[in-house]
Amino acid sequence: MASHIDDLAAFVAASPTSYHAAAEIASRLEAAAYALVSETEGWQAGDQQYVVRDGAVIAWRVPGDWRPEHGIRIVGSHTDSPALKLKPNPLMSSAGWQQLGVEVYGGPLLGTWLDRELGLAGRLVTRAGDVHLVSTGPILRIPHLAPHLDRTLSDHVQLDRQRHIQPVYAVGDGPDPAGLLLSAAGIPDAELAGYDVFCYPTEPGAVFGAQGEFFASWRLDNLSSVHASLAAFLDDGSLGEPLAVFAAFDHEEVGSSTRSGASGPFLADVLRRLTLSLGVDESAHLQALAASSCVSADAGHAVHPNYPELHDPGNRPLPNLGPLLKLNAQQRYASDAVGSALWYRSCRAADVPTQEFVSNNAVPCGSTIGPLTATRLGIVTVDVGIPLLSMHSARELCGVEDPGYLARALGAYWAGA
Repeated sequence: MASHIDDLAAFVAASPTSYHAAAEIASRLEAAAYALVSETEGWQAGDQQYVVRDGAVIAWRVPGDWRPEHGIRIVGSHTDSPALKLKPNPLMSSAGWQQLGVEVYGGPLLGTWLDRELGLAGRLVTRAGDVHLVSTGPILRIPHLAPHLDRTLSDHVQLDRQRHIQPVYAVGDGPDPAGLLLSAAGIPDAELAGYDVFCYPTEPGAVFGAQGEFFASWRLDNLSSVHASLAAFLDDGSLGEPLAVFAAFDHEEVGSSTRSGASGPFLADVLRRLTLSLGVDESAHLQALAASSCVSADAGHAVHPNYPELHDPGNRPLPNLGPLLKLNAQQRYASDAVGSALWYRSCRAADVPTQEFVSNNAVPCGSTIGPLTATRLGIVTVDVGIPLLSMHSARELCGVEDPGYLARALGAYWAGA
């Protein structure tokens, strides 16, 4: 599993935003001889193709003897994570310091962003309409208040989202943020029309523990699933009768209701254009969907040793005991008995352990792209993912075995388990 964790760390380092993740996925697909298709052009059938929409990527692999009754096997994940997004006109001054205004994206644990060296990363769009990715080194920090100035801080920290999370940028006159970003992107002479830029922790991922059993990094929710599904997708051992689809969406952390999110039309449109290119009419397309399934891969919770009462007493997942099958009676996860059987077959075929996760009845349950995909496509969907501690922290934790276990199980699913 060491090589998988090392590659996961490299993947996260290359993917500080969803746009960078999409570019890294595309790079790895290209290296494996997948051909990029454009949404604005007609599609010709191909065995290995992919399409990129902003921070989302969908790729597919068509077996030579595929027929609609074989169905489509989809693994879905998401490329975004909770973060702090740079506001328009971000430069601010306070008490001789220069700061940058940021907006909360998703639901980050804000306290974990304090006292970390942060960079800026995202995409820039020039007035000419050209899109450029940008990533700086560590240039920002959100400083904590010393306890000498407020003795109550050791008991409970309350952060005002507007007042307390604006990162320090410079003392006195700092460089213009727009000019700095353009220079970092290698286009200093362009006119900047807009940007989607986020703060990101610059500390690299690391294996640690008395036996090297843990891995800590930012963006394990949900790049652990994106990376595992991509690794499985590019493994020749995962070839099977069904048409295999890799789908990595954006904006899950803010509800998925965007053109590149799982609530949007992206996947449904791609599947229809794909089957049309294969000569499949509408009736046969619906036949293919009826024979299809989706594994929604998104990180879940390990039992927290300091707060065990917040977890279900009969289902307490731990690191390195396998990925989770996620269940919820309110269908916040899409798993049911049929999908569960599919997941258990995949894990058995891959010789991978698995664990069940269900919420404590008194604790609200999060959700994933699983129910959204099931609703849009009407296909069997099951929710899975590796167990984490400190989900939505700037430094999440998983077991070193679980990401590799997840990749193996997903490979077995695509192979037809």
